[in-house]
Amino acid sequence: MNLERYSRQILFPEIQEKGQNELLNSTVLVVGAGALGTVICNHLVRSGIGKIRIIDRDYVEMTNLQRQILFDEQDVYDALPKAIAIKQKLKSINSSIEIDAIIGNATNKNIDSLVDGVDIVMDGTDNMATRLLLNDICYKKGIPYSYGGVVSSRGMAAFFIPGETPCLRCMTKGIIDGGETCDTVGVLSPVVDMVSSLEVIETLKYLTQNHSRLRNTLYTVDMWLNKHYDIKLSKPDPNCLTCQKKIYPALKLRTSDLETVLCGRNTVQIHQKTNIDLKEWSQKLKKVATIKQTPFLIKALLSEDIQFVLFPDGRVLVQGTEDIVKARTWYDQYIGS
Repeated sequence: MNLERYSRQILFPEIQEKGQNELLNSTVLVVGAGALGTVICNHLVRSGIGKIRIIDRDYVEMTNLQRQILFDEQDVYDALPKAIAIKQKLKSINSSIEIDAIIGNATNKNIDSLVDGVDIVMDGTDNMATRLLLNDICYKKGIPYSYGGVVSSRGMAAFFIPGETPCLRCMTKGIIDGGETCDTVGVLSPVVDMVSSLEVIETLKYLTQNHSRLRNTLYTVDMWLNKHYDIKLSKPDPNCLTCQKKIYPALKLRTSDLETVLCGRNTVQIHQKTNIDLKEWSQKLKKVATIKQTPFLIKALLSEDIQFVLFPDGRVLVQGTEDIVKARTWYDQYIGS
């Protein structure tokens, strides 16, 4: 393979050609193709990670463009799923990289197949429940987990290694419900860039065998208030259900996926069906809604305040509320069981 495109990276003494070849032979899973995920993937393909697997459940909207750097207005107009849009952009940046883009939701039903054969799992998500799922599968399978989160002007990042560091559940005590979200306090794009870059640089250190250079801290920054600090990764909590007792609670099977409130979207995702025939549902809903159908989804505008977005994998986004009870009521009224 021609390594010329990576020449400036190869000149870096702790990478060189050997490290570059290790990157080219690596596989990374990125969960989420939004703010964090777009920056992460941009760096990964330019750095020469050989294979990138991406999963995202959402599609591109105008409010994404403020911080999700690989999307543009045409993606919004086409209502492209983020997984499709990001694959197109990434292939135009580096056509030699293998990219596996999946439209869907990372759950305890598909997480085993998602992490199969990957060297590192990278966090591009927007909710703690999914992060604990990634944490649990990584510690069960012995895969490093590069964690990051952003809200407002603040962000944090850490690199967790099974058998060497405590896990995310240790650091958070497994608390899922957060305080502020991007829906309530917003988010600034430079913070996204910084946290995503911190995730990637630790990944590059690990994949090029520069383990002694790993930060080994939970790094926190507030870029607006000019504050930053490191929390040393302490010893694991002896009562941790993941890295110590190996119970992995997030991996326990459920009969169905829980409804999920999507950050900053005034939207509830309901995943009750296993598949949806877009042509069939377009015909059903056109009697009560204004329909826009693409090869990837249906948008059904039911009223000024309510819109459904239907995906072939059975997911439905109920837009217009964060109230799960209301969302279920509207879903049951128009979609049913």
